[in-house]
Amino acid sequence: MQWIDWLILISSMLFIVIYGTWKTRGSQNVQDFLKGNDSTWFTVGLSVMATQASAITFLSTPGQAFHDGMGFVQFYFGLPIAMVIICLVFIPIYHKLNVYTAYEFLESRFDQKTRALTAILFLIQRGLSCGITIFAPAIILSAVLGWNLIWLNIILGVLVIIYTVSGGTKAVNVTQKQQMAIMMGGMAVAFVILVYSLPDGINFGNAMQIAAASGKMEILDFSFDFDNRYTFWSGIIGGTFLALSYFGTDQSQVQRYLSGKSVKESQMGMIMNGLLKVPMQFFILLVGVMVFLFYQFNSSPLNFNPVATKSIANSNYVQEYLDLEKQQNENFESKKNLMFDYVNAPSNEKENIQKEIVSLNQKDRELRNEAQTVIKKANPQAEANDKDYVFIHFILNHLPKGVIGLLLAMALCAAMSSTSSELNALATTTTMDLYKRNQKSEKPDNHYLKASKWFTLLWGILAILFACVANLFDNLIQLVNIIGSIFYGNVLGIFLLAFFFKFIKSNSVFISALITQIIVIFGWWYDWMPYLWLNLFGCIVVIILAIIIQMSSKSLSLEK
Repeated sequence: MQWIDWLILISSMLFIVIYGTWKTRGSQNVQDFLKGNDSTWFTVGLSVMATQASAITFLSTPGQAFHDGMGFVQFYFGLPIAMVIICLVFIPIYHKLNVYTAYEFLESRFDQKTRALTAILFLIQRGLSCGITIFAPAIILSAVLGWNLIWLNIILGVLVIIYTVSGGTKAVNVTQKQQMAIMMGGMAVAFVILVYSLPDGINFGNAMQIAAASGKMEILDFSFDFDNRYTFWSGIIGGTFLALSYFGTDQSQVQRYLSGKSVKESQMGMIMNGLLKVPMQFFILLVGVMVFLFYQFNSSPLNFNPVATKSIANSNYVQEYLDLEKQQNENFESKKNLMFDYVNAPSNEKENIQKEIVSLNQKDRELRNEAQTVIKKANPQAEANDKDYVFIHFILNHLPKGVIGLLLAMALCAAMSSTSSELNALATTTTMDLYKRNQKSEKPDNHYLKASKWFTLLWGILAILFACVANLFDNLIQLVNIIGSIFYGNVLGIFLLAFFFKFIKSNSVFISALITQIIVIFGWWYDWMPYLWLNLFGCIVVIILAIIIQMSSKSLSLEK
């Protein structure tokens, strides 16, 4: 990195912290700190999108597309459907009751223990996710740049804590506009550079043909293969339930649209999110496909994780790894020549060339898998899976100076944006659903304002600690969604029981929720189904159990 990259990176980070702290200085009451209540629909929409679009989105998603193509976009197909339902059902109820958190509604419908249970389930899953949100960019940047991982976790966490403790919900909302601009601006710059990096004789249209021939543009999968993680049906059904749970019951999102000036402003913000989220994810995945195309004409490492490859250098497996690299280079040269042949070939010859491309791509995947095996033999603790390192490798090795700083700022802004929302929501839930609700005597408003700030600090410290002990998963964007899917279906089912099943009472819901959570965790542990379906599964199980328990209790009371 050059001095201009450091200047852009550091100034971007400091600007966000200073601007957020200055703009929201002087929050005088808990209402102002936790809700804001003055956001326009545009601010609400951007804040909702920025909360969901973490550094994991911008670093892991391109790597997902590099390896598996555009099919991951199906994961988001249920989101627009969920936005409509949330606008029609959730938002009017939350605004009517003037709640601070989504879980307050559950006490008015059921009782305090149900409210406390759902709040605790949220705190567990969001607390874990918050640590991952910090950890994700930190471990990647640490591996690639050689920065100390622990210090990176601490620096990222402290920067977010400063302005979130200072300004609360308002600080989150006002800074996310700037963060979103940096994030999308960085991706747009990367995309333009990738297009202009295509070799002579290959235009964007040719590149898309090559991507399609390589199987990277297979967007829709209508199969009913239950073992296939991403299909049209899992996206529409499982994705809808996941989005309903996340946007309708997760306080980190609910708090974003509760800050709207009115019901209409909140609804318009959510509709904006529904209209733009799928195209945004499509674009980020397309950047990943463009990175794949870039490496069809430019050599790439056998494994993108530099820490993993370093473990080979001083091992007994170095020659085995070098042999694999030699085979990869030969495969690369054959494939590169074939790409030009495919573009220039007449239509009747393209099919045969495509088969050769598919064969060479398969050979490339086999070599990369063999490389991961060798890395694991050399160092069992090494992270051989390199999906999360693909995009950052491209940024650092193939972008011009200045742009590198912008793209790194993009990743860190994304981390700060999501983390601030999560800390704000964790503090709000802890303060209002657990701390204030269990106070025996009335306390002044200023007491809860101070408590909210202390809880923000506490959750920030816990998130940093978790980030410091976390381990890299198969793919970070999947890890966050897996954690959510374990809890979200159950919580959504509780809310749907509250909205639509008026005969269900509190004890039935509470018992069924506890049983359902155990069943879902058990099902995830033993891999009963792809994780997206856990959202639907958990939702259906808690509703059915609650109905059975309620009907059984009625029958027993009648017998007595």
